[in-house]
Amino acid sequence: VSAVGLGCMGLSQSYPPFPEKSECIAFLRRAVEMGQTFFDTSEVYGVYANEELVGEALEPVRDQVKIATKFGWDIHDGKSWGLDSRPQTIRKAVEGTLGRLRTDHIDLYYQHRVDPDVPILSYNSEADGGTFDIAEGETKTFVLVMDLTSTFGEGAGTASNFIYLSNNNSDDDPNIHAITVTAEQATEEEAY
Repeated sequence: VSAVGLGCMGLSQSYPPFPEKSECIAFLRRAVEMGQTFFDTSEVYGVYANEELVGEALEPVRDQVKIATKFGWDIHDGKSWGLDSRPQTIRKAVEGTLGRLRTDHIDLYYQHRVDPDVPILSYNSEADGGTFDIAEGETKTFVLVMDLTSTFGEGAGTASNFIYLSNNNSDDDPNIHAITVTAEQATEEEAY
């Protein structure tokens, strides 16, 4: 991927006035022509509008780019009503995101905000259907953001903590990696 990713949020949320759709599409396609290969969006940006825009713009060049998007919101009636990272919500979000992005896979799919009502260990719970089954073959990399201290107890970590699941298609089970990143250790960052 390109050294710097292109965050697309501002095209449909937070920084009005927003450009016309045709301008946004031209901008994103021009970015690809200039060597940009990594784009970031979210289902909550403009409540689906940003994913739809990115999907339409990048559909003709999908094989040349990587798209990151995020899940973890209770979205209904055209609004976000707060956090919801329950496995059943993630399953529904994956289906919607694939359609909006006009693709058959998500390159990087990660939790937008920690959901304090969903214990991180429940993501592989048989009772919940297991997150691993949510997007089998549809996501290349799946990231859960977590607070290791509240999950595993004091001393487990105080910096940015992630559970990283990689569907590498070489195994029936995704590789699972716990990653703790402190400011001193950080070499890559998805920055806001």
